[in-house]
Amino acid sequence: MEFQIDPAEKLRILESRYSLMRDRMLVINQNMIDQYKKINMEMKLVNDDVKDMKNDLNELKEMNKHIISELQTFARKENFKVLEKYINLWNPLNFVTEDEVVKLIEERGVKNSRTKRKKK
Repeated sequence: MEFQIDPAEKLRILESRYSLMRDRMLVINQNMIDQYKKINMEMKLVNDDVKDMKNDLNELKEMNKHIISELQTFARKENFKVLEKYINLWNPLNFVTEDEVVKLIEERGVKNSRTKRKKK
């Protein structure tokens, strides 16, 4: 006894399978569209971050160039060594102040005037 399916019943089963497959395809397509939108948004954010990083990097490069150009105007160690030699040679700690010079002149002037008076 073979069980035979009515052609109308077979058609109804095939239509329900087709409908189920179509619904699944729609869900899959919708998921793919959502994922595509999400990935595009993430890519845009990543690209924006990369642009910001490039801008920051360029700013840092410009600052470095500016710092280097400023550093080139500073005195070098050799220049300081030359200055140190001159300072040690002159020994400014032994310099006298204007007041000390005036005082010495006055003292010497008094002594010289005494010796001149004695010679007369």
